[in-house]
Amino acid sequence: MSDMKALGEKACGCSNETTREAWVEQALLRVAPGSRLLDAGAGELKFKKFCQHLKYVSQDFAQYDGAGDNRGLQMGKWDQSQLDIVCDITAIPEPDASFDAILCVEVFEHLPAPLLALQEFGRLLKTGGCLILTAPFGSVTHFAPFHFYGGFTRYFYEEHLPKHGFRIDELQANGDYFEVLGQEIRRLPAVTERYHGRPLGIWARLARKSILSVLARVARAGCSSSEISCFGYHVMATKVKVLPVE
Repeated sequence: MSDMKALGEKACGCSNETTREAWVEQALLRVAPGSRLLDAGAGELKFKKFCQHLKYVSQDFAQYDGAGDNRGLQMGKWDQSQLDIVCDITAIPEPDASFDAILCVEVFEHLPAPLLALQEFGRLLKTGGCLILTAPFGSVTHFAPFHFYGGFTRYFYEEHLPKHGFRIDELQANGDYFEVLGQEIRRLPAVTERYHGRPLGIWARLARKSILSVLARVARAGCSSSEISCFGYHVMATKVKVLPVE
């Protein structure tokens, strides 16, 4: 029974952020030293620590204050005082082809027009430049009112990246269906208390642990179910051509 509890409590639904951060770190290490990199939608500059070998430039619109409209999940505090550029992500005041790489992590769901941002990335990147991009597949409301899309499937990237002059080099799912369920079941006590004003009862808590244990066993059995759901996708792409301005 203790083994089952360990599986449920440690192995299922906890890997979303840690897996993404590890992937981003490794992706940034693949960018040549001395390259000029734009961290688009940089927020609190979380990934600057992985860019010591690069010429790091941060950008964000800097309108989120941590409280938002007090709906959904909010950060409480949010410090954007260290940003290099404050502007709309679709109109960044930098010359054409002025960056060797662009990093954009968990930002697209917060943009009213993500395709315009992709177009701007194409303008800013040199030919042969690298785009490192992640976004959720399905997300609960967070950072509201700046939350415009629930998420993006692999088909979004396969459809739109080539149309914007990019070649997809890597398209990797983060987690799978069982991990997503595990994450949301872990969120259940906090959501229940917030929206129903009382904690889960003992039988509900026991059921939650049992379900997490089952999910952990299924997830560990292989045969990834990411094709129907996952936390999101990790994408590396190369700018291969300059598109005409419409």
